[in-house]
Amino acid sequence: MKRSYSVFAEDIPPYSGPKAARDSYANLKQLSAIPGHIYTRPELQILPGQRRFSKVPWLVPMLELLPPTSIGHLKEWGLSTVFVLAKNYNKLVHVWESVTAMAELWHPQTNSFVFPEFEATILLEELEIMLGLPRYQRGEEPTISYKVEQINRWSILAYITTKKTDLYTMTSSMHVHLLPIAQWITSQCKRKTTNYTAIAKAAAICICGVILFPESDDAISFGNLSIIDSISEGMKIGQAVLGFLYAGLTSAALGGSFYGSVIALELWMGMHIQFRAVEDLTTECKTMLNHPLTYVGERLHMSTRAWCKTAQVKGIQAWRKYLRNLTVADFDMCPRFMHGRMIHLPQHTGLALRLLGNGALVSYNPDRCYLQCGAAQTVVPLLSHFPPIQERKRGDVQDECDMRSAVVHWEGCAMSVIQAEVEEDDDVTKEYVKALKKLQPVAGTI
Repeated sequence: MKRSYSVFAEDIPPYSGPKAARDSYANLKQLSAIPGHIYTRPELQILPGQRRFSKVPWLVPMLELLPPTSIGHLKEWGLSTVFVLAKNYNKLVHVWESVTAMAELWHPQTNSFVFPEFEATILLEELEIMLGLPRYQRGEEPTISYKVEQINRWSILAYITTKKTDLYTMTSSMHVHLLPIAQWITSQCKRKTTNYTAIAKAAAICICGVILFPESDDAISFGNLSIIDSISEGMKIGQAVLGFLYAGLTSAALGGSFYGSVIALELWMGMHIQFRAVEDLTTECKTMLNHPLTYVGERLHMSTRAWCKTAQVKGIQAWRKYLRNLTVADFDMCPRFMHGRMIHLPQHTGLALRLLGNGALVSYNPDRCYLQCGAAQTVVPLLSHFPPIQERKRGDVQDECDMRSAVVHWEGCAMSVIQAEVEEDDDVTKEYVKALKKLQPVAGTI
C-alpha cells in the first residue's frame, strides 16, 4: 500500500488546550489509587502464563540447520541480534522477582516507571539499539510497519508454503503456531532445498515470535505475524515491539498476564540499574553469565567482568525494597550506548507521540523522563488527550484516521541529543519532585 501522510495533517483536529486534555480521562492517580494495581496486591503472583517464557526445545536445533544464505537474509533484515539471542535463548535465566517488582512501579496512565525522585521508561531509541533493530529516522514515516486493512494470514504464509495441510497446521482461529513452522524449516533444511528466502522468512517468524512478541504457548497473533513479515520489506518494527511491551507491562500492573519482550526489559534494567562496566575487575560476574547482555554486541556489549550492583538483592521483597528506594544516583540516566544519540520527543502537549502497532496505538511519553532524555525539565508535562492504550479495529475509517494522525505527529516530532550529563538546578529539581510525589503511593503501602 502506497502511503502519503502530509495530506492528512489538515484533517487532524487542533489541540484545544490543557482543559480538554484533563477532561478526556482521569487525572494522574497515585499507583495505590489505581483500581486493581498490583502495587497494593503484594500477594498476587505475576508469573508468566501459558508457558510463553519457558524453554523452547525446538528453537536451537532448528536454527543450527539454517543454510548460510538464509542467515544472510536475516542479517540483511536487521535481525542479527535477535538471531543470536534466539540461539542462546535456552541459556538465559529470567529473574521474575525483579520483573515483578518493576511491573509494580509501572504507571498505566503515563507508560513509565515511577521511582521516588524521577520517572523512567524504555525509549524507542534504546529498544532499537538493544535489540539491533533498524532504527527509525524522521522522514522515514512510510517505513513504519502497520496495516489499516484486514490482515490475511494465508497470503503471508503462502510465501512459505501453499500446502493446505501445512497452512491449517500452522494456524488456528486466532493465532499462528510456531512449532509447525519450525518443523517445516527443519524439513526444508534436511532436504537441502534452495528456497532460502522462504526459509529465512519462516525463521524470522519463529525467532521474532520468541524474542520480540512472546504472547502465548509458542504462538503469535495475526497482527504480530504481519509486523514480522514486513521486516523483509525494509519496514521499521521498533514501535510495534515497544508498544507490545508497554501493553504487556500495563496488563501485568493491573493484575493480568505479562507479555512482550521480557529480554528487552531485562536488557534495559541491566544497563540502567543492575550492571556497571569496570575495566580492572578480575572476578567474573556470575549474574552476567545468564543475562541477555552477554549475547548482544556493538555499543551495548558488556564483558562478564562487570560489576553487578544488585548481586545481593535476592527475592521479591528485597527487589521491592531496592527499587522503591532507588535514587537518581543509583539509576544510570545516560548509559554509554546512548551518548550522542538523537531521540524523538513530542512537539508539545496535545501533539503527543503514539507507538504504532497492529494491535493498538500506545501513548509514548518520553518527555516525562526528562533526565533520560538529556534535558532539564521545569515542570512535569501534562498527559496527552489520547488514552494510554487505544485498541485498534482494522478496516475502520476512524482507525485509519487515527493511524494517519499518529504518523503525522511523528513526522513533525521534536528532536533532542542525549548528553553524557545533565546539569539540573536544585530549585527546579525540588519543584519536579514535589509534583512527582503526587504519583507516589500513599505512605505505609507495602
